Amino acid sequence: MMLLPLSDLSSGRDVPAGDDGALAVAGRVIAQECAGLDALAEALGADTVLRRGFAAAVGMIDALPGRVVVSGIGKSGHIGRKIQATFSSTGTPALFVHPSEASHGDLGMMTRGDAVLALSASGESAELADIITHCRRHALPLMAMTCRPDSSLGRAADIVLQIPAMPEACPMGLAPTTSSLMQLALGDALAVALMERRGFTAGDFGTFHPGGRLGARLKKVNDLMRTGEAVPLLPGDASMRAVIVEMTHKALGCVGIVDGAGCLIGIITDGDLRGHLDRDMQMTAARDIMNSRPLTVQADILGAEALRMMNDRLRPVTSLFVLDPDGRPEGVVHVHDLLRAGVA
Repeated sequence: MMLLPLSDLSSGRDVPAGDDGALAVAGRVIAQECAGLDALAEALGADTVLRRGFAAAVGMIDALPGRVVVSGIGKSGHIGRKIQATFSSTGTPALFVHPSEASHGDLGMMTRGDAVLALSASGESAELADIITHCRRHALPLMAMTCRPDSSLGRAADIVLQIPAMPEACPMGLAPTTSSLMQLALGDALAVALMERRGFTAGDFGTFHPGGRLGARLKKVNDLMRTGEAVPLLPGDASMRAVIVEMTHKALGCVGIVDGAGCLIGIITDGDLRGHLDRDMQMTAARDIMNSRPLTVQADILGAEALRMMNDRLRPVTSLFVLDPDGRPEGVVHVHDLLRAGVA
């Protein structure tokens, strides 16, 4: 199969049928949708209805005591569900209400303190009529994401997020393609702008994503560390024999050495022991062979960061002691704990 240059794929010129023709169509679609995104970005950067509406929407949602209720029908409804999911996972409470279900009881899901984000490219989706009426009756702020500010939806809205009118990528200009992508991108822009305004952190993100690989990567050290009797600790005057017994019993390949106040003053690894086997085990104290400058972490850092610290050393370490602000061990995390949790 002969592949066409990218310039041919995006130009829209006639090409042979078959695989090459399909690739040419793909190129035209992507180019058209990219043009839509460019137009959206330009509208946000100029003095436009969209720019003013976007700023107003972010300010209003940020101060909202309730939730963002997202609604739309058809392709706009599918995009709306994704926008609602992105809001919910990034710290903006939101739910999706189907317009038809709203007319049969689900209007009760919209309460005082909520705001509504309604999506309709044309702004004339009849199914949204009851939601618009409900917003007016109960003084719920209404945001309209539409291509037509002068539409029924646009005129009823308190805030209009005007999507630039761009040709659909469909050859008939009918199937929502470019307009749907622009709706999706604008919803993402709202969610990210709200995240940054609120100082939403990776830790916050982790609380909403506890499952799967993403959830694992966002777990903190205090979710993964071993605590209590599982932590190998000995005083500085412990003998090498005691160190070997404790290290063998706890099976982490290390022992933490603490002072009289319980603060960590050093660490002994199995490698340190092997390097001092020529010493008298009864006469050598733990403080004599310990590393007095061990790598440690605090409990509130991400497990992924702890794993990076382990691997960034010239000689990678396998265990990190977790200290409280006073320097006392709260726990210990082993590289195997991180790998089993799916942090890597």
